Amino acid sequence: MKRPYELTVIFRQPGPLDVPAMLTEVHSIRQELKACSPLLDDWLLKRNTKDETYRYDVFDAAGPTSAAIAVLTESLKAVVDPKIISMWNGRERLEGVSLQYVGRIAPETSMLVLRAKPAAFSRTVEPVLKAILKTAGLFAPAAVSVETTAYFDKKVFKDRPGIGWMLYLPRVLTVQQVPEARALVPVAGKDAKGNEKQIGTVIVSVTDAPFSDENPEHVKIANAIEIRLVDQDLLPRYVDL
Repeated sequence: MKRPYELTVIFRQPGPLDVPAMLTEVHSIRQELKACSPLLDDWLLKRNTKDETYRYDVFDAAGPTSAAIAVLTESLKAVVDPKIISMWNGRERLEGVSLQYVGRIAPETSMLVLRAKPAAFSRTVEPVLKAILKTAGLFAPAAVSVETTAYFDKKVFKDRPGIGWMLYLPRVLTVQQVPEARALVPVAGKDAKGNEKQIGTVIVSVTDAPFSDENPEHVKIANAIEIRLVDQDLLPRYVDL
């Protein structure tokens, strides 16, 4: 398969669009991304030219670098909404990965989008699932999806998130509601009183191989899950996220 994978987090930013805070949020999922592939660990700040991009590491061992914070703070000082931070793993062709944080002031939705070529992404379920679980706890998202870029044209409902390989929704789902899913992974969190509770579910369409939009069986399973969810009014439209 040649098309990139996309991990998309859709959420509302509760606080101000502060550059250090935005970078710190991305740094908080760095270990989970690295577990998906070593090529998802080192990040360069995307600038106007490649030579300029290579000057700025986004992170060091402690967190966001002072250089990245300074450059972004200056370039975004006149920007109110959205604030966009783009980074690149410095690799070309089949190992290339980009990550973009589009920050908007609530109630507008913000997005974090990782786009990775197949050679730079996990071939197994567990690391990807852990990355989703981390983002669910960090961002309290309205949805987190993992699919290939080509799957958009193959999903059933263009106005709603696709299942693709995995989809997190902040709702409790059961096997009876989604029998076509190969796995339903509960996501735990805390309520207003600090009590542990299930805050959402990750729907997994394929567990024995990486999802491929070139595999008709994979597409068939994902489509069947989407239809099942919509029939029960469980798959939101993008405008409702």
